[in-house]
Amino acid sequence: MEYGVIIFPIEDAIPLSQLAVEAQVRGFDALFVPEHTHIPTSRRSPYIGGGDIPPEYLRIPDPFIALAGAAAVASKIKFGTAVCLVVEHDPIELAKQVATLDRLCDGRFIFGVGAGWNAEEMANHGTDFKTRWKLLRERVAAMKAIWTQDEAQYHGEFVNFDPIWCYPKPIQKPYPPVYLGGHKAASLRRVVDYCDGWMPVLHLIPDFPATIADLRRRAEEARRDPATIKTIVMGAPRDRKGLDRLEATGVDCAVFHLRPAPEEVVLPQLDRIARIIGG
Repeated sequence: MEYGVIIFPIEDAIPLSQLAVEAQVRGFDALFVPEHTHIPTSRRSPYIGGGDIPPEYLRIPDPFIALAGAAAVASKIKFGTAVCLVVEHDPIELAKQVATLDRLCDGRFIFGVGAGWNAEEMANHGTDFKTRWKLLRERVAAMKAIWTQDEAQYHGEFVNFDPIWCYPKPIQKPYPPVYLGGHKAASLRRVVDYCDGWMPVLHLIPDFPATIADLRRRAEEARRDPATIKTIVMGAPRDRKGLDRLEATGVDCAVFHLRPAPEEVVLPQLDRIARIIGG
């Protein structure tokens, strides 16, 4: 099992480029960042974690630009979004961003995607909350076409374009792995339908071993090899027994949340986690 970290790379936290190097030196395999293009002042949509929305959500930088800076200084660690809100992006522009970043990090990009929970946020991008999952599916399919075809085209209900040239293409073939964030049964169906892996938040899954078993059963029913569907878990436990239980279920990567804080706070966190995963 591999290990990663995720942080909200806000302006007064440890610089992401520094964190990438420090995590790489300590043996971590991946570094993830979240995305919110903005947070509306309206609070009609309840925060998915319950209670008030954490202040760092208001200050997230662009994940692709932030990761590009980190990729310039860290030569081994993988980089990923957890998750990119695809329903808030133009798919042609996003396909180019992903491909460009994959080339900048020498094919080490992990494309975590999601539809989001903040209805007001996506409405400001012209996205209807009720149809967000259909839109996500089409945009992912359209991006796959762009990444794999010299003259790509896509014609769907929500995404529609005639043949185009769009470069660069990603280094990873056929494209960077697409992981879907989600914790409900419908997310498992979507993972099997059009994704390479699942990216859940651990504390949102009441019975994780049973849910993993359900995912594999769904894959078999869809005639997909369950072994080809990878799992990256956010919010990994910080104890060896908990990590061993995750590994026993077949999880491919356990990701630890880091506080969005300066280096004098974050680096000791990294050290403590490194001792756990090394033990």
